[in-house]
Amino acid sequence: MTREVVILIADDDAGHSRLIEKNLRRVGINNSILCFENGQDILDFLFVKTTAPIRTPDDSYLLLLDIRMPKVDGVEVLRQIKADQNLRRLPVTMLTTTDDPRDVALCHELGCSSYIVKPVDHEKFSEAIKHLGLFMTLVQVPKLDSPAER
Repeated sequence: MTREVVILIADDDAGHSRLIEKNLRRVGINNSILCFENGQDILDFLFVKTTAPIRTPDDSYLLLLDIRMPKVDGVEVLRQIKADQNLRRLPVTMLTTTDDPRDVALCHELGCSSYIVKPVDHEKFSEAIKHLGLFMTLVQVPKLDSPAER
C-alpha cells in the first residue's frame, strides 16, 4: 500500500481482532487499524452515523469483515457497502470461519474483493494473516468520496 490506508477489522471475537492486528504488525504493516465488534458499528462508521470514530473523506480504507456478527451480519454489511454509490469501491475481504460454498458464492456475487477462511488452528491462523499482510503491502486502494458528496 503506497499511501496510508486505514485497515478496518469487523469481527465480534476480540481475540481474533487482536491476533489479526498482531500478525499484520509482524509483517511490517504499520497502518492505522480500527476494530469494530459488530456489523452495526462498522456501518455507522462507514455511513458516518456516529460521532467517534468517524470516517474521513480523504482517507482510504480496506475492510476485513467477518460474516457471523451480532446486530448486523457481515453479508448484510457487504450488501449495504456495495449498494452505496461512494462506498462500493471499498475493498472488502471476507475473513471468516464460514466455509459454506453458498456463503462464498453470495459474498462474491455481492462484490467482495476476496474470501478467506480463518483456519481453526492458532498457528495456521497466524500464518494465514501474515500472508494476508504481505498481500496487503501490494494492494492499491482508492479514496472514498466525501459523505457530503453522495
